[in-house]
Amino acid sequence: MNDQTTVLGADHERHDGPARGVDRPRPLLVGHYRFPYGDATSNRLLQLARCAAPHGTQTLVVNDWPCDGSAPSRDEVAGIELITLRTRGGNPVTRMAARLARPIRVLRAMRRRGVVRGDVSVVLLPMAMMTLGNWAVLRLALRCPVVVDASERHDRHQFQRGWLTPYFVRHRWSTFLATRLVHRAIAVSTTLGGYLERRGVDVLVVPPQVDCDEFAEPRSSSLTGGLRLLYAGTPGRKDMLDVILRGISRLTPQDQARVRLTIAGVTRDAAAASSDLDISVLDSVSAEVTFLGRVPRDKVLALLSESHFSLLVRPTGGYAAHGFPSKVPESLSAGCPVLLNYTSDLASYVQDGVEGLVLDGNGPDDVRRGIERALRLRDEDWAPMSRAARERARDSFDHRAWRARVTAFLDPTRAAR
Repeated sequence: MNDQTTVLGADHERHDGPARGVDRPRPLLVGHYRFPYGDATSNRLLQLARCAAPHGTQTLVVNDWPCDGSAPSRDEVAGIELITLRTRGGNPVTRMAARLARPIRVLRAMRRRGVVRGDVSVVLLPMAMMTLGNWAVLRLALRCPVVVDASERHDRHQFQRGWLTPYFVRHRWSTFLATRLVHRAIAVSTTLGGYLERRGVDVLVVPPQVDCDEFAEPRSSSLTGGLRLLYAGTPGRKDMLDVILRGISRLTPQDQARVRLTIAGVTRDAAAASSDLDISVLDSVSAEVTFLGRVPRDKVLALLSESHFSLLVRPTGGYAAHGFPSKVPESLSAGCPVLLNYTSDLASYVQDGVEGLVLDGNGPDDVRRGIERALRLRDEDWAPMSRAARERARDSFDHRAWRARVTAFLDPTRAAR
């Protein structure tokens, strides 16, 4: 550990033997996010960590906190053992040095906690962290297999500069390395899993997971008072916010007066600058549209519990086909049915008229017709959809439902496919 790094939530005494309470090997998950409650990647890794360890053990998570001026909100998380690394200073040279030395810093932090070779059964790396340095150092030092978690596959058409975009080049390089250096991967969708399988990787498809116990019972108001819609997230180019607003603008004035759309996660100006939203369309909408900007997770959960439907409209190919929107499991967990078009594996989890309303496509008129259907619902129609949404989430997305499959897949003694 160099003098640029501190460890939070760790025992600073050095131990010569195994970590206390560790009587058999367990998985190690390494991240570099605002873990555990940051972006969608952080949330995914949290639930994977909770279901990765066999009963009687806890997954060890070593997370290298971003050098962005933010601070971890907590050092203890139920169901896992967490070590948080922080790098002092935020200048480019410091950040680069910390990134290059990350696998060494991870190993030193583990040793200070008392974790030695033999205490770790498998290393789970997000695809974005699949570098030669991380793979080689962790693989050789811990003498255990490395498994990657693939939650996205970007398309060059998503980026204005295409192959000249550094992030996109790093993403494709990590994917290339994963298909050559690892034998097992967890994939977020069947499309992405199929891509990896065709390159000889053994794959387990695991959609975004949730902890259903975090979500309170829905408390939305009666539909007679109007339809409460929610979009929560950062749209960028992946979510078609402009299409949603255009669909609302094509409702009759009487119907628009009954619609309230809340947009959480982005401001009006940021949406105009970074998404497909045309401000002139927004100005023509007479429905109530509220931008909340970035909000804490607790606020998002409260908004979901108060909304009648969450909205999600996406393209059908490329990034959307390979990924899986984490908004859907969270919305269903809150008892908030979804109003969306089918992409990725959503058809396997959302039935039209059961857990939500499925759009015919991803055009403005498809959105208009979907909202018109929602406006015709009565409270006695909506309540069973809300209950079905929560049941679907508990059966298909709760991390407890996946524990047996994930632990079996990560078992180092498991024979290759």
